[in-house]
Amino acid sequence: MIPVRILGTASLRPGPAVTTAELCARVGRDVAEVMRKTGIHTRHFAPPGTKAADVAAQALRGALDAAGLPARALKRIFCVSSMGGDVTTPATANRVAAALGLSGSCDAMDLSNACMGFLSAFDLAARSVATGLGPVGIVSVELLSRTTTPEDPRPYLVLGDAAAAAVLGTGRPDEGVLGVALGNDGSLPTDVVLENPHATGRLERMRFLTPSKEMTRVALDALVRATREVLDGAKVALRDVEWVLTHQPNGRMLDAVLDAMGVEARRSVRVVDTLGSVGSASLPTCLDVLWRTKRLKPKDRVLLVGVGAGVAHGAVLYQVGG
Repeated sequence: MIPVRILGTASLRPGPAVTTAELCARVGRDVAEVMRKTGIHTRHFAPPGTKAADVAAQALRGALDAAGLPARALKRIFCVSSMGGDVTTPATANRVAAALGLSGSCDAMDLSNACMGFLSAFDLAARSVATGLGPVGIVSVELLSRTTTPEDPRPYLVLGDAAAAAVLGTGRPDEGVLGVALGNDGSLPTDVVLENPHATGRLERMRFLTPSKEMTRVALDALVRATREVLDGAKVALRDVEWVLTHQPNGRMLDAVLDAMGVEARRSVRVVDTLGSVGSASLPTCLDVLWRTKRLKPKDRVLLVGVGAGVAHGAVLYQVGG
């Protein structure tokens, strides 16, 4: 076990809700068909000029409030994003720390691993805390609406903006990470890509390069494999895990994932219907909803399992202390 405690969480929508009907009217698509395929009713688009660092700082400040900690207690910040921050360099995490009033007292860095970014940062944060460098703040901020255009409806109709944060600190007895399984298969065909404009010399947008059915198949394989690996390593059966949180690219895929894993909806948290596809912010938003709205008991186990472009995949099994 990695002795670590989730001290506090927070999530936010950095802009007004935009309905699927509104977007379908812009691109000439049938609302009922898009709803059937995606299960997304609304998503949120940040207003023009919104800074990722400001949104991230607001989310992390909320997690610190939930933890009952001042910002100066943090020893490290991971800022996670699939699309990059406000600037290519320096790290957006520096600006997040500055917005929290931290100067010279806290390590801060960016982390990018597509939709798997939060889980990758969670693993690193847990190991930091276990070796004496904590508390650690993790914040995922995704302003994905900036990477889409109505001329390419497939990403435009599903991607949205969100931010979510968690603060990790020293665990109580019998509390912490029971297992971690992280992997990557770069030999698979590229499914989702946002090219570097410095390399291509043009404005780039998020593009989906693989048919939906193939993306679903690859994602299901990766999620099931990561789940099996982490549970086998922890010697825990999936039926004995109280809560299962999964990455949620769309509602239809979430249903397929839960069905493939044999997990009842009551053991999970669903956010994609009203949030859309929000990259690395999906899992921490689920975690925040779970922490704020459910009655977690001592020894409850929470499985976080994700998949991202790359193809990256992984799972973390966490046990609540008492």
